[in-house]
Order: sequence, then C-alpha cells, then structure tokens
Amino acid sequence: MGKNLDFLGQLDPDDPKQASQQIANKLRAAILTRRLTPGDKLPSQPELASRYGVARETVKRALDLLRAERLIVSRQGSGAFVRAPTQRAVELRPHIEAAFERSHVAIDFAGFSGETLRDALAETLDKVRVGRLAPESIAVRVLISDMSMPMALPSRAETQADDPAVRERASRITRRAADGIIDQVTELSDLGLIRSATVEVRMHRASPLFKLYVLNGEEVFYGFYPVVERTVSIKGEPMAIYDLMGKDVPLFHYAVTDDDTSHGTQFVEASCQWFDSVWSTIAYRYDA
Repeated sequence: MGKNLDFLGQLDPDDPKQASQQIANKLRAAILTRRLTPGDKLPSQPELASRYGVARETVKRALDLLRAERLIVSRQGSGAFVRAPTQRAVELRPHIEAAFERSHVAIDFAGFSGETLRDALAETLDKVRVGRLAPESIAVRVLISDMSMPMALPSRAETQADDPAVRERASRITRRAADGIIDQVTELSDLGLIRSATVEVRMHRASPLFKLYVLNGEEVFYGFYPVVERTVSIKGEPMAIYDLMGKDVPLFHYAVTDDDTSHGTQFVEASCQWFDSVWSTIAYRYDA
C-alpha cells in the first residue's frame, strides 16, 4: 500500500470479542475516520494475518463483515478496496483502457447507439497504434435496436407515437456509431497491429431503455437512458420528440470478486447471461 499502517493498531488479548470482530472494528474505524479513503486498497489478507498474528481465515471473516456493511468491495485478483459511501457513477474510458492491458480483450455492449463506446475506444486504440498497449486479440460484440422497425422510443412528442421520420434520424445516429466501432477495431487487424480483431453487431426490435457494458466478462457498467422532450430538426423542420439521452448517463460499476455470493459477482453473471440470451435468440445480423 505504501502507507504507514500503525493506525491499524494491534489486537487486545483482553478483549472478549473475537479476533475477526476486532480486526473488522479497526478497519471500520480507519475507513470512517478517513485514514483509509474511498478507492484505497486495503492490506492483503496475508499482510493483515501477519500484522495481527491470526490465520487468513480470521482475516477473511473480518473482511466479510465489512463487505456486508458495504464499506469495502473486493475485485478478483486485485484485493479489497474502500468503497465510497454510496455506489458512485464512474467514467468508462479508464476501465476500457485497463481492459486492454489483458492479452485477450472482450467487450460486449447493449444499448441505443454505442457512441460512448466508440469514443472511449478511440483514445484506447490510439495507444495500441503507438505500441503503449499490445493485446493479442480484441473481440467486440454490439447489440443495438433496429430503428427501421416501429419503436416506442424515440417518438414524436405531440402524438407520443412511433414516427418513421424520427426513427430515420435515430437510425443514422445508431449506424454512424456502429460503423465507427467496426472501422476502428478492424483497422488494427488490417494494419497487422493485432493478431485478431473482430467486431460483430446484431440488432433487435426492442426499444433501448438502458446501456450495458461487459468488459472481459469480469466488470459491468450499467446506466439508464432518461427520456426527455426536446426539439430537433427533421427534414429541415423543427419537431418535438421524446428522445433517449445517452451522453453523460451515469454508469454504475459492478465487478466479479473472490466471493461467488457477492452482489457484484451476481450482477456480472446475470448481465452476461442476459446479453447472451438476447444475442442468441431474438438478435439478428446488422448489415453495415
């Protein structure tokens, strides 16, 4: 950690509480007094076991108590970190970049157009081009709504009904983003910078109400599209529509942990299952 951990103290042999409870109390106090702040990594289980002269299983029980209180979050292979007082929205791009530090990168997206993913990928792929990131393979799957079909959203505000002209506008946005992702990723393969770089896009007929990103099957970012009324230009004329606002939508982060029963692990597993179920049933190929 690089920190002086004397503030964590030692166990009191005269304290009737179990060692695991004492350890949890000391870590909790450090978190609540902000000696350990949101995002800080806790000492590893072996370090805590050595510090307090207990078995790792005792430390694990202490961390389980703090995890149940939502004071810490564990990330598989990385350790335990102090959680913010509430689940905070996070920025996608740094996590996309971190995902590219793996040899094999897998990204799944479901939502309206994928504009945020396209823009986040652009900066990361620039680092691949100059050799700062060097994954062996990239596989991207994009699942978007087919705006050539009648949709509940976006729609004309006046009638609250599907409108082909509104959908045509949305379709242009969707296709521009999807085609951008395809071009960005496949270019790396064409240039010989990546051994394997693939993008597959599929469509479905459901209105997009949320966006979902799955990174390497271990992290999920989830956000809701708010529905807003706004005036746009359609065929040169102003029109009030009910639109889906994807830009700057708060994204909430869930990660697989070493605990199979944790909220994060279960959310990631459920998200992967949902994506695969739609992908393999009602989704069909996108013609670029």
